[in-house]
Amino acid sequence: MYETILLEEKAQVATVTVNRPSKLNALNALVLSELLRAFQTLEDAPADTRVRAAILTGAGEKAFVAGADIAEMAGLTAAQAYAFSAAGHRLGRLMEGASFPIIAAVNGFALGGGCELALCADYIFAAEHAKFGQPETNLGLLPGFGGTQRLARRVGLGRARELIYSGEPISAAEALGIGLVNRVFPAAELSARSTQHALRIAGQAPLAVAAAKRALNRGYDADLATGCELEATAFGALFASEDAQSGLTAFLAKQRPTYQAR
Repeated sequence: MYETILLEEKAQVATVTVNRPSKLNALNALVLSELLRAFQTLEDAPADTRVRAAILTGAGEKAFVAGADIAEMAGLTAAQAYAFSAAGHRLGRLMEGASFPIIAAVNGFALGGGCELALCADYIFAAEHAKFGQPETNLGLLPGFGGTQRLARRVGLGRARELIYSGEPISAAEALGIGLVNRVFPAAELSARSTQHALRIAGQAPLAVAAAKRALNRGYDADLATGCELEATAFGALFASEDAQSGLTAFLAKQRPTYQAR
C-alpha cells in the first residue's frame, strides 16, 4: 500500500513508521502524501474499530526524521515550495485533529521537518541519543511545517527563538528540560515503553479521550472562559454516551468497564 512508510495495527494501536532509513527518513512529497493517507485512513475507520492510539516513529536506529529531503527541495520554485509547505501543514492539522492521541517515538535525529513532525503529535517520547533542532536558517530558510508556531507553543517564545535563529541542535536531555519532549528512555526501551503507554490510552474510553483532545487543542489558544465553556459542553455531552454510563456503572460495581466507542 505504501512505498515510504509502514503501517501496522495491533490491539487498537497503530504504528506508523517513516521507512527511508538510507535517507535518514527524510521527508519528501511522497512521504508527506503517504503519511496524510495513512492517518486519514485510520481516522476514517468506523468508531468501533478505529485505533485508539498511534505511535509515529522512524525506521532504523539513527533517525526519526532527519529533516526534509534537501536534494528534492533544492530544485523547487517559490510556488512549489509553498505547496510543499502546505502539504506539511495539512498533515499537522490532520494529526492534531485526529480523534486518537499520537505519540512521537523519536529514535534518533529529529531535525527540521522531523522536529516539526514530532511537534504535531500529542506528545513526544525520545531515546537518550535523540537530537532535536530547527536548522533551516543554516540553509537560508525558516521552518516550513509549523515550526515557528508549534515550537513556541510547546517551549515558549524565548526558547523557540533561540533554537530557530541559531539552528543549533539540542540533546534529548535538553529537550526534556525545556518541555519539548515528555519522557526520555534508553534506546532499547523506547519502542516498548511507547507501546506500553499507547496500550494504556487504548484501554481508556475512546470518546472521552477524543473529547479531551479536542478541548485541550481548541481551548489552548482561547481565553479561559471560552476554554472552560468548551470543557463543560464536552463534559455534558459525554453523559449521553453508552461508554460513560458503562464507566460509571462499572466503577460503582467495582468492575472493569468495557468501552465500545458509543
